[in-house]
Formats: sequence, structure tokens, C-alpha cells
Amino acid sequence: MKIFGIQLNKRTFIRWKIYIDRARMYIGYISFVMIAFMFLNDFKDETIRSFLDENKLITYPVMMVLFLLFSLILGRLDTKLGLRKEEMRNSATENPVTMEILSDLKEIKNKLES
Repeated sequence: MKIFGIQLNKRTFIRWKIYIDRARMYIGYISFVMIAFMFLNDFKDETIRSFLDENKLITYPVMMVLFLLFSLILGRLDTKLGLRKEEMRNSATENPVTMEILSDLKEIKNKLES
């Protein structure tokens, strides 16, 4: 079926899902910026509030740099601990297609060895 010149089938919807999944990461960055602005604007203490209002050109960029540094440290820690690898391994064992490929590879290996 075609709507507006776009072929609507399973492959189209899967491709759109992949696009949306990729966009979530960037939306997360935008979310962080909005949360950082809300956090900085939520201070009620007069001294902190006046400091932030007088130095917006300094505090907001510093907050973004701190976020980037914190993100790099978390990413490095995740890489060192191997959490992502283990997560992917667990995800692969739950995927029936991956398990089917693995069993086929084992079968081919056994045939080649004998």
C-alpha cells in the first residue's frame, strides 16, 4: 500500500522505528539541557539566585562542561567494567534469531571438524 508516495510495509515501519531509536539519544541531550536550566533557575536562596542571574554567561556553559566531563567519566567507567558487553550478551541470548544463528554456526563447525 502506498500513501503520499511512501510504500507502507513491514520494512518501512522497522526503518522508522530505527530512526526513532536513534533520535532518542539526541532527545536525551536536549532533555539534559532543559533539566540543567530548570535546576539552575529553581534556586530560591537570594545569594545563589543573584550570583546565577549576574553570571548566566558563565554558569550555564560551566554546567554543560561539567555534564560532558561527568558523561565521559561514566562512559569510561562503563567501558572498564564491561557493563555494555554483558548487557549485549544477555540481550543476544534472549533474541531467537541470534540463538538460531549461533546454533547453525555450531552445527557447521561440528560438520567441518568431523
